[in-house]
Amino acid sequence: MGHMKKKYRIKKNDEFQEVFQRGTSVANRQFVLYVLDQPGQCYFRIGLSVSKKIGKAVVRNRVKRYIRQVFHEERDRIEAGKDYVIIARMPVATMGYEEVKKSLLHVLRRANVFH
Repeated sequence: MGHMKKKYRIKKNDEFQEVFQRGTSVANRQFVLYVLDQPGQCYFRIGLSVSKKIGKAVVRNRVKRYIRQVFHEERDRIEAGKDYVIIARMPVATMGYEEVKKSLLHVLRRANVFH
């Protein structure tokens, strides 16, 4: 699953904090999505926050994989020049891929980040 290149991932804590503090957020029961404009950045970056409350590592890794997969499948519709941070909420632990995708598309639509 190495298709999301490193530069497209938000890893550093201070980068997460910047998105939380300066970004706008949209939420539903499954996800909180933060979006921060990064003018002049010709791609988008994503950061994932899946806490230990969600489940064991195997569950958290599956959730992260599903979220990355959605962004990969929808990448041509998603606005570049932005950082996206996705916080997974409890219900996601038991959801299959199609449910995760539907829920994530819901918050992405509400955030107005589709072309």
